[in-house]
Parts: sequence; structure tokens; C-alpha cells
Amino acid sequence: MAHALDELLADGVEGRHVLVRSDLNVPLDGTTVTDDGRIKASLPVLKKLADAGARVVVMAHLGRPKGQVDPQFSLASVASRLSELADFPVTTAEDTVGSDAQAKASSQQNGEVLVLENVRFDPRETSKDDSERGAFADELVAVVGGDAAYVDDAFGAVHRKHTSVYDIATRLPAFMGDLVKTEVDVLSKLIENPERPFVVVMGGSKVSDKLAVIDNLIGKADALLIGGGMGYTFTAAQGYNVGKSLLEKDQIDTVKEYLERGKAEGTEFVLATDVVWASAFAADADHEVRPVESLEDGKIGAEGLGLDIGPETQKTFARYIAEARTVFWNGPVGVFEMEAFAQGTKTVAQALADTEAMTVVGGGDSASAVRNLGFDDDQFGHISTGGGASLEYIEGKDLPGLDVLGA
Repeated sequence: MAHALDELLADGVEGRHVLVRSDLNVPLDGTTVTDDGRIKASLPVLKKLADAGARVVVMAHLGRPKGQVDPQFSLASVASRLSELADFPVTTAEDTVGSDAQAKASSQQNGEVLVLENVRFDPRETSKDDSERGAFADELVAVVGGDAAYVDDAFGAVHRKHTSVYDIATRLPAFMGDLVKTEVDVLSKLIENPERPFVVVMGGSKVSDKLAVIDNLIGKADALLIGGGMGYTFTAAQGYNVGKSLLEKDQIDTVKEYLERGKAEGTEFVLATDVVWASAFAADADHEVRPVESLEDGKIGAEGLGLDIGPETQKTFARYIAEARTVFWNGPVGVFEMEAFAQGTKTVAQALADTEAMTVVGGGDSASAVRNLGFDDDQFGHISTGGGASLEYIEGKDLPGLDVLGA
């Protein structure tokens, strides 16, 4: 049984170091944070600890610097944005376990938050070698002292067996942060006891990325609405020519099998009946709406590609969402970054915002899409902070960061 943050607070943390794994892996344009959703999501736990007088030391990663110090992946600008949003003191260390981190941690005052530099600047963070990760964990513990506690509040990283997620929890008293607990509570309800009808909207580029999720949802979801680049493999499985659209030919047989299983196990697959067809993958490309039935061999050849679901499909998706009692959405249904091909994703987001059903936006590109398209987080029941982690949870996989907490 995982220990909750409130248990740690009940024991008292004033004057004690608490090492927190936060998820600050946010998109940047140079040094400007373009989506601070994960930073905002990390604030409540940091504030709870700071208000209780803890000396909070934050571990986090940014991007994939491949075990080397790379200035473009420095957490400095992210920590700066955290400081702007926070009502508690935030300082930053220039390294992770080096002299600056040690000095600043040792001089911390109660209620202060110190952000260490990117843990992935050290190759041991992501090492497959248990002893290498363990050695890095020991050095992190040395920064805060052996009487410190550990709180995992980074759901977006719980599917990784990394030092700051897994090995630290074997060396310090470990607790589940509120953000992680909320994610587990919400996602477990989706899988174990959703209010029905339970509708899932799946998009994104590659069907292969979502196969295990779809496999686990057949027989659990009442309807699976398929769009985005992955949808063209389903279209091809129906016998249509998808031109230069994203297509994974090696997955067509698997998709056909899923369509048959859905019929047998009571899960309806709702596929695109029309698409926005473009002459090229470009924001200013010529485009038109085409019924899927027109995508027959010989009629279009290999010219063009689909970049969004069409208006009829949008209406259909919106109707299924409106009639649902639980909705999970993972992946945009079109190239929402280009205005001409954003309407499908806008329609899905609006339908989720309008319904009174329990709605869960499954992190990653979906979370970025709703914010970039002008929606507020509070228009949705829950926006997951973990793209890959939430998918793996729904796949039914064991997640190392949860297992080590006893969750």
C-alpha cells in the first residue's frame, strides 16, 4: 500500500529536507516556456511542503540530453517560470549533485524550494545498470541527507525505471504525491469502473504506438473513435487507397483483427467517413473534403494525403461524446498546428468541454492541443500530465515508479 503525502505531513516536515520528483518536462521556444501546464500541476505539492516548513529539493528532467550537459535542456528557464507562478521562494542549482547543489541544499531555509539541474545530464539517471543508477541515487541522497524523505509527484515519469523515479524510493522513506495519486485514481476508474457509455477517442500519428491500448480497451470501452494519422491504417484496412497519408502497412492485419474483435466483444469502432484531403503536408496546401468512399484505387492514385477528419465525421464524433458518460481522449485527430487542418481536433475538444460526462484528456499532444486551441484546463474533468505513462497504465502494464511506492 502506497504511503500518501498527507502521512508525511502528519509526521511533520518542518526543517527536514524533502526530495521531490516533479514533472517539469515542458515545451520551450528557446528559453520561453510555451505550455506551463505541467509546472502549474506541480505547484500544489510543492506549496504544501513549503507551507509546512520543509526544505524542498526538486528533481526533474527536460528533454533527452543523452546523459550530457546540454544548455538547451537546462532547467533554469523552467525554474524561472516556476518562481513566477509560486508564492514561495525558489532557487536553482547549477548542477545536480555537485558543489553548487550541495552548498545550496545545506544552506536552505525552511519553506524554500531548490530546483536541481536536469537529472538527465547525468548518464546514470537512465542507465540500464542497477549499480550505476544506485550510485547516482546515493549521491542525490547525500545532497539532502539521510534523514530526508522522498515524494514522487511526477506521474509522467512513473513508467521509467530511472534513478530519480525508482532507485531513490528504495533509499529514503517514499511517499506518493497528490498529482500521482489523482492520476492513478482517475485512470483506474476508467479501466475498472467507468460510467457508461464509455467512449474513447484515439488519434495521433502512429497506430503502432496505440495498439496495446486499443487491445486492452476492446471489450471495456463501448465505442472507440479513431482519427488522426493512425486512422489511415484503419481506412486502408477497409480497402481504401489512402494515397500519401500516414500508413503502417505492417499493422493492417492487426487492425482488421481488432475490428472483428470489437464486433464480437461489444466495442464499436467509429471510423472516419470523410477526410480533409490536401495536396501536400503544408499549411497553405490546396485541400478539400472527400468522402472516404471516394478513396478507391484508380480514382486518386497516390496524389495527396489526409490531414484531418471531415465535417461529417466531426459531427459523428461530437454526437458520440455528447451521449457518453465517460470519455477518454488521447491524440489529436488532425494536424491541429495548421489552421486549415485543426477543425477536427477543435470539434473533439469542444465536445468534451460541453459534455457533463467525466472527461479525461490523456496528456502529451492532446493536452498541448487543447491549450494551444484556446481551451482552459478547467473545461475538462482531468488533463493527464503523463502521455506515455497514462497510455501504459491503460495498457495494463506494471509501472516501476508506482510499483516501488507499493501502488
